[in-house]
Amino acid sequence: MEPADIFIIGGGVNGTGIARDAAGRGLKVILAEQGDLAQATSSASTKLFHGGLRYLEYFEFHLVRESLRERETLLVAMPHISWPMRFVLPYSPDMRFESQTPTSKLLSTVMPWMKGRRPAWLIRLGLFLYDSLGGRKILPATKKLDLRTDPVGKPLQDRFAFAYEYSDCWVEDARLVVLNARDAEEKGATILTRTRVTEARREGDLWRVETAAGTFHARALVNAGGPWVEKVVKDTAHVVTREGIRLVRGSHIVVPKLFDHDRAYFFQGEDGRIIFAIPYEQDFTLIGTTDQDHQGDPAHPVCTPEEQDYLCAFASNYFKVPVTRDQVVWTYSGVRPLYNDGASSAQAATREYVLSLETSGAPILSVFGGKITTYRRLAETALAKLSPFFPQARGDWTARAPLPGGDFPQGDVARLREDLRRGHPFLTEEWAARMIRAYGTDAQKILGTAASVDDLGRTFGATLTEAEVRWLMTREYARTAEDVVWRRSKLGLRLTAEQIAVLDRFMREAA
Repeated sequence: MEPADIFIIGGGVNGTGIARDAAGRGLKVILAEQGDLAQATSSASTKLFHGGLRYLEYFEFHLVRESLRERETLLVAMPHISWPMRFVLPYSPDMRFESQTPTSKLLSTVMPWMKGRRPAWLIRLGLFLYDSLGGRKILPATKKLDLRTDPVGKPLQDRFAFAYEYSDCWVEDARLVVLNARDAEEKGATILTRTRVTEARREGDLWRVETAAGTFHARALVNAGGPWVEKVVKDTAHVVTREGIRLVRGSHIVVPKLFDHDRAYFFQGEDGRIIFAIPYEQDFTLIGTTDQDHQGDPAHPVCTPEEQDYLCAFASNYFKVPVTRDQVVWTYSGVRPLYNDGASSAQAATREYVLSLETSGAPILSVFGGKITTYRRLAETALAKLSPFFPQARGDWTARAPLPGGDFPQGDVARLREDLRRGHPFLTEEWAARMIRAYGTDAQKILGTAASVDDLGRTFGATLTEAEVRWLMTREYARTAEDVVWRRSKLGLRLTAEQIAVLDRFMREAA
């Protein structure tokens, strides 16, 4: 077999992003993922394309600028799975914080009477920078809200008289990963899921890669192992590195919806941290995240009772009606593999990525850190580092290039939904909206010429049909019910355990 140009270990957002970019340049690419695509960190984010407003307090201007520039680039490329969202930051003059950020320390030194406070002018300055750093063109600017008259003030405690409203973006994180893999495969890449790499060794000017699916050879190895990146570089590839990661667990809770509008909240905590409360899946509110150093296996992180209590208490400090543990309908956690910069706390650890290239033989590029918003730029940077080894590769191409199903303008979402309903009158408005937001123009391909729900085969509940499941199995690498109801969709919030078991049996028999 002809050696591949690049063999990628890891099927998260960085691995699939690099695979897509490389395949689009004409390189021969193989990607191996030990589980399902996005099974670990990349399906456990807060679901945001954002610049990271709080990173300004750590003076991470380069990271924020790059992230802000990417928001609008990504919005154009994936209007079905990403869309603009407005965030409301309530403010009260009596709010105090135990923040240890460089900004708070500087403020306390220069103006000691401000110790423990983020004055309104400082927040407004931060938001001005946030509006300005990224060359914003599509998203609306920050504005001030009167919470006594704006509907967003209704769920909040009366002590909050005004707020700032700014722009960021929502993204369906796990679908982002799957669509990058699909596009990579359509451009010639080989995508191997549930395929563990057991060993990689240099043989002459090639890498010999041993996997559960056989042996492969490649001219370069990319280690995008996420939380396992150190293990891969040291134990699998047997390469010495000085780079390391800090495993930080971010946990979230989901509760029945706490408000009836489509804006999200940005809350500041007395401990200096922040959380979001975000409209989620029409009937729920997503609250998160925590930042805890993680010990143990990164494959099975759990939102602990203490983290649930923390998030409930944090949100209850803002909402009139307290959020309690008995409201929680689902939790999830992800382990972020942050670059270990020696920061004193998990929340202070950098979100910048580091790409380490080792060339004592056939090259190996290892990805340390990163955030979902900058995955495309990370991929471009990775290919730039590898370019001396592949002079035949074409140039950068991914900026604003649509992902599968995203070949339409953001403003056409409503039209696509109505077109889908006209062609398939049995669809409810909610069902059509879910299909467009998940699949974009591919929704029509899934439904085909179906004139009734019966034409879509078996029904599994919550508008999930056999036609959609078969699409996910044949086109989107799904193998189990968990893949379908918690990563390709969030229908697990609406299906019973019995319905999920029926789906799982069907998929195993149909495989």
